[in-house]
Amino acid sequence: MESAGSHVLMLLENDHYPQDSRVRNEASTLVSAGYQVSVICPKSSGQRWRESVNGVRVYRYPAPPAGSGFLTYLWEYGYCLVMSFVLSIVVALRRKIDIIHTHNPPDIFVLIAMFYKVLGARVVFDHHDLAPEMYYARFGNKGHRLVYRALVFFERLSCRVADHVIATNQSYKAVQMERHGVPEERITIVRNGPDLDRLQRVDPDPDLSQNAVTIIGYVGTMGFQDGIDYFLRAVRHLVYDLRRTDVFCVLVGKGDAWQSLRAYATELEIDKYVWFTGRISDVDLLRYLSAADICVDPDPSNPFNDRSTMIKMMEYMALGKPIVAFDLPEHRVTAQDAAVYARPNDELDFATKIAWLMDHPEERRERGSKGRKRVETTLAWPHQVNDLLEVYRSLDEQLARKRSVFMRRRSP
Repeated sequence: MESAGSHVLMLLENDHYPQDSRVRNEASTLVSAGYQVSVICPKSSGQRWRESVNGVRVYRYPAPPAGSGFLTYLWEYGYCLVMSFVLSIVVALRRKIDIIHTHNPPDIFVLIAMFYKVLGARVVFDHHDLAPEMYYARFGNKGHRLVYRALVFFERLSCRVADHVIATNQSYKAVQMERHGVPEERITIVRNGPDLDRLQRVDPDPDLSQNAVTIIGYVGTMGFQDGIDYFLRAVRHLVYDLRRTDVFCVLVGKGDAWQSLRAYATELEIDKYVWFTGRISDVDLLRYLSAADICVDPDPSNPFNDRSTMIKMMEYMALGKPIVAFDLPEHRVTAQDAAVYARPNDELDFATKIAWLMDHPEERRERGSKGRKRVETTLAWPHQVNDLLEVYRSLDEQLARKRSVFMRRRSP
């Protein structure tokens, strides 16, 4: 597909660029199709405030201080909204914005999108997370109903302002249609597809491989809603109840729960069996995961996780790793036979499934092979490209019709 060179502005808040794999894949795809793409996002340590990354113009603002309380999140989102809007003016002064593509969370980016829609831009809402359900998953019984309703309001506004809504899976599409009344023809599913050029097995880290007979790997954000506490309790069951001390767990990533999870591992007396690496380079990530015999996705069952597709699960599959996960609907859709499924939120059963895979190396090989094949044939990013470009083709047609009407009205 050839583009007329429309200028796309992407707004990203909850990660950096090019670290966010979904946004990186989408932006790179659009650049390859002839679009001019700008991205606004927070600045990570060592990054410049403005640079070009493989043809994508990136504008960054200083990231807000990390925190975990509700008021901290409120400040973070408000600050990022203001900074993103200011930088969007900088971008717009360089070239008119034709399409604005918002990545949630937060859904309040719709306020910036509305401003540019009045100026003639088309709007894409890329629905990464169900913010209302994620709020309760994050804060549990401490969550307030009024906050939940406000999140539903902004999610609805984002869906209705958008000229096109992108869903990451069928469950999100159902929410968009049933909760917000979005017509099916305005929704396109573009799944999170792993990049197979980046996710290739390498020589495993030799030091890690010497720690135990079985290496268990986890990679991902370490927030309070990500279920790592479930995994740590499963490790305790594995070591103390099932007497499987021949394991070592490497947990890659960071987040607002990182420090408390490390303290929790000490409380559970499993320090010697787990290693929290923090953020590491892609090179080290691949070395550690290549050393893993089993990978885990401990996201517990709740209204958020049951409907969400986890990128980490597809990354495990891309590396040919067998997975242990709780039996959630979208986990089944994604991994199929690549995973062994524990009863939802049952940590002892999770530990039992890990022990079973430890004892069955042929099952590990078979499930890992099935996962890699499913990624290659169905889930990898190249299989999502046409869906994304079809969205942009329809928006280009809308822009062309609008310009045609404008020119006719100006004609004498």
